[in-house]
Amino acid sequence: MEKDLAYHRKAYTKSELRADLLTDNPMELFKNWFEEVEEIDRDSENNAMTLSSIDTDGFPHNRIVLLKKFNDDGFVFFTNYSSAKGKSIQENPKVSLSFFWPLLERQVIVRGNAEKLSDEGSDEYFNTRPRGSQIGAWVSHQSQPIENREVLENRQNELEKKFENKPIPRPEFWGGFMIKPIAIEFWQGRPNRLHDRFLYELKEGNWKVKRLAP
Repeated sequence: MEKDLAYHRKAYTKSELRADLLTDNPMELFKNWFEEVEEIDRDSENNAMTLSSIDTDGFPHNRIVLLKKFNDDGFVFFTNYSSAKGKSIQENPKVSLSFFWPLLERQVIVRGNAEKLSDEGSDEYFNTRPRGSQIGAWVSHQSQPIENREVLENRQNELEKKFENKPIPRPEFWGGFMIKPIAIEFWQGRPNRLHDRFLYELKEGNWKVKRLAP
């Protein structure tokens, strides 16, 4: 079976990224871009990002996760530490993130090192989750084989009874990672595939930026 996609083409004409639009700190530019896409596209999960890690067999592994916080230190997401991604990140903390916002024809690629969030930081976010999501964190032994969906549903019912009329504590095996960037690339689609690309790299504590050929 073959499907020819050679004629799937799109002209990128929405915007441009000029040198005078850059900021000294790439996190400030990321904030600007994120706020712009949130303004024009409120229905999409603009905080969805591809997280790439090296799995325990040495292969790259990609999945979509949700960005829950960012600041000058980096990007935060939450997961089960015993999951496949949790284990791979703890074994090799060098990871990559990518964001794609098609309505603005923009992409951001991050390389950095993952660190576990503090218990206090993980607790703070966990306590904001809907009760069903809190129970869900307890229910799923993420990435482990299960016989059928009833296994999850039965476990959910058991835990709902256990925590009925009680606050739900954060599982010790669940929490956040902070990705501390060492490089951030901003990509703006342009006509004729002559895209604008600027790469920020952290050098001796300072951000250095250069333009890349498309």
